[in-house]
Amino acid sequence: QVQLVESGGGLVQPGGSLRLSCAASGFNFRTYTMSWYRQAPGKEREYVASIVSTGGVTNYADSVKGRFTISRDNVQNTVRLQMNSLKSEDTAVYYCGVRLGYRDDYWGQGTQVTVSS
Repeated sequence: QVQLVESGGGLVQPGGSLRLSCAASGFNFRTYTMSWYRQAPGKEREYVASIVSTGGVTNYADSVKGRFTISRDNVQNTVRLQMNSLKSEDTAVYYCGVRLGYRDDYWGQGTQVTVSS
């Protein structure tokens, strides 16, 4: 079965950094684009970043461009989100996701990121 497990969230001060990880299993990880999304209370789920199967091409939401870096390890079946220069606006639950087909999306349980002084 498909399983995605996020980790690494926590409390950090504005300007600080966090590194999120997602451990994937149950599908051919190395052949799929992986993405990060986030959801703040009272808001819609928001796209954050994605990385193609080989890791050679990445994409970022304008709100995080230049501050966040997505990467992947196709041997360990993990995807990482390095978050720098964090702002209070980055506070959200962060989810790792994959689309395996039409209407066939999978998400992890999420990890909470709180940016506060």
